[in-house]
Amino acid sequence: MPENFRDEEFKIPKEKLEGSGVNVTVAGLQPGEAKGVLGMTVTPDVLIDDVNIDDYDAIIVPGGPGSPRYLWNNSKVHNLVRKVYEKDKIVASICLSGVVLANSGILEGKNATVFPTPESVRILEDKGANYLRQGVVVDGRIITADGPQSAERFADEILRLLTSK
Repeated sequence: MPENFRDEEFKIPKEKLEGSGVNVTVAGLQPGEAKGVLGMTVTPDVLIDDVNIDDYDAIIVPGGPGSPRYLWNNSKVHNLVRKVYEKDKIVASICLSGVVLANSGILEGKNATVFPTPESVRILEDKGANYLRQGVVVDGRIITADGPQSAERFADEILRLLTSK
């Protein structure tokens, strides 16, 4: 998202994955610098329209207050998430971006968590997810986390699934 991603939810998993030798590519909705709520900036490596999912093992959707505006109802992001999931790859989201996975249709019948606002929890449940009020939830190849305080464990679970492939 171009603005208002949650810095820790982006930075901690990225640094942990790269520190373990994982090649991380940042995809953006538009060209140019994206800005986090705490001031972090990042420039996407590729635009979401140009992502070839066959080149990747996972998709990670960071959260933050920009997620409802830029990601919750973004059909391009939903299609990408669905395609990644259909190809038996890892799909992960943190904070408010659990709603992105729900709106993409992949959480039906799955255990998941989200940053708990009345709207985010309602959407997960309306889309068939079994909402669990936990820091990190892993259901098969889907990893969800509830917010910045869970970013470290979220990153650990992503790394665990990547290395078990």
